[in-house]
Amino acid sequence: MTTSLGAKIKRHRQEKGYSLDKLAELTDSSKSYIWELENRDARKPSGEKLTRIAQALEVTTDYLLDESEEPGDAVLKEAFFRKFSKLAPDDQAKITQMIDMWGKKD
Repeated sequence: MTTSLGAKIKRHRQEKGYSLDKLAELTDSSKSYIWELENRDARKPSGEKLTRIAQALEVTTDYLLDESEEPGDAVLKEAFFRKFSKLAPDDQAKITQMIDMWGKKD
């Protein structure tokens, strides 16, 4: 089953509980621009805008552009790593320690 860019944006926006206004604010866009992306398949965002939308929705640009319906494991891991990379070094170290501790449970 194929899913359009607009349908994916709308679904993930709603899953995150974001209003059109909130997603517009997070992506430095207007509310009407986000609405048009969601409702008019003819709109194609720039690479920069698509990247901002993907980051706000915690998915990848590849996923948004792909016509598959669900984000795969690789997409989810890449989105997680992008968030992890933006953390302060101290926070990254704490998360790394937690992962190491969980790995020792075997």
